[in-house]
Amino acid sequence: MSFAGKCAVVTGGSRGIGRAVCLELARNGADIALCYAGSEAAARETAAACEALGVKALTVQCDVSEAGQVSGLMEAALAAFGRIDILVNNAGITRDGLLMRMSEADFDRVLAANLRGTFLCMRAVSRQMLKQRGGRIINLGSVVGLRGNAGQANYAASKAGVVGLTKSAAKELAGRNITVNAVAPGFIDTDMTAAMPEKAREALLPNIPMGRMGTAEDVARAVAFLAGDGAGYITGQVLCVDGGMAM
Repeated sequence: MSFAGKCAVVTGGSRGIGRAVCLELARNGADIALCYAGSEAAARETAAACEALGVKALTVQCDVSEAGQVSGLMEAALAAFGRIDILVNNAGITRDGLLMRMSEADFDRVLAANLRGTFLCMRAVSRQMLKQRGGRIINLGSVVGLRGNAGQANYAASKAGVVGLTKSAAKELAGRNITVNAVAPGFIDTDMTAAMPEKAREALLPNIPMGRMGTAEDVARAVAFLAGDGAGYITGQVLCVDGGMAM
């Protein structure tokens, strides 16, 4: 697999799954434009790690729920690299709570970041990919969006929406050699899951047939596959990277 001469935009690329995706694509030759919402230091460290692999890397601070900032992200990537071949919509947040206690603000914020943000980035990049007559869009969903999860009604709704958005966009863009797919991670060992109480983490393991948590690298390799030439006839699909949870 080679992405030499190609540019990948990765949202939420400074840490966790996003960082692993940046490194996996860079390892295979892609120049990286990564956006981050919070830590500039983490973003610069990820960019430096990509550059150490022999590619160019750009960092852009961006709230993906804001259309103007998303346009600025894509313009910066085009100015730096001249094209956008791969978009990975990874940026996302959680605001967990039981349905009866969940505030409207927490519901709205999660959908804005996870679903609206994915829509805005896809809309912004699709124009460029249509001009290029080709591209790969990979959206990060979740097994929670396929199965639901108590205490995560907002997150599950946002990720279920990402699946519908993925399939609709795939039908619209397929004729121009633009594929749109989703990767649905399961229980992945990241900063987000590390913050969970140990008892909660242990309670989840029996639900994973493979008996272990996944790694960010497990997800990144699936993303890289869908971004590559070998997946050129695959579109509108959801690839679960979950150790069998969603079976």
